[in-house]
Amino acid sequence: MNDASPGGPLIQLEAVSKRYGTGELAVDALKDVSLSIGRGELVVVLGPSGSGKTTLLNLIGGIEAPSAGRLVVDGTELGGLGGDALTAYRRSTVGFIFQFFNLVPTLTALENVQLIAELEGSDAAERSADALRSVGLGDRMDHFPGALSGGQQQRVAIARAVVKSPPLLLCDEPTGSLDLEMGRQVLELLRGVANDQRTVLMVTHNTAIAGIADRVVRMGSGRVVDDQQVASPIPAAEVRW
Repeated sequence: MNDASPGGPLIQLEAVSKRYGTGELAVDALKDVSLSIGRGELVVVLGPSGSGKTTLLNLIGGIEAPSAGRLVVDGTELGGLGGDALTAYRRSTVGFIFQFFNLVPTLTALENVQLIAELEGSDAAERSADALRSVGLGDRMDHFPGALSGGQQQRVAIARAVVKSPPLLLCDEPTGSLDLEMGRQVLELLRGVANDQRTVLMVTHNTAIAGIADRVVRMGSGRVVDDQQVASPIPAAEVRW
């Protein structure tokens, strides 16, 4: 089912739940979550371990399927998709950024980005180089991950995520393994992605990051416990932790 609307939300969850296991061993990771996220929003999802925030990200990313409820992303209802359709959805709609960069150590920065670029469209080398320039790594394209700092490796991961121009970027603790200065650089890049009218959904336990967001969603025990717009987001350079 496709009900995309240019003025409508990019992400719509209606009473979505996720249960692992059965019977007495069942665990409810998400419980009856309803949430609407607009196009071009930078949303930070906060919560302690076990609150359901990573499960939420996995469902929206098409990595896992909801146990109940309705989940629509960019006009596509995910609940009814089979394996091939989910793969196509992840390729065309979602870019993933994780705490650990997941770069291939034997490939250069350019080659790591090209791995993804080649899945979508032509001119993969040119688009990959442009993506690396956009994250300030135009002079590091031929470097292997081991020769890059942690912040530079995360910027390669961001270039890899945006090279296919997805409308949605899902970030799981993207600054979790970085120091403050490198973390600020990554946050500034993600802010720029949102300013380019792509939706950025970032889960973290670091409450300081919430300051840069357009909106902060707080989770606890598998539920949304608070959902607030940020009146005046701060520049990434002012974040401190």
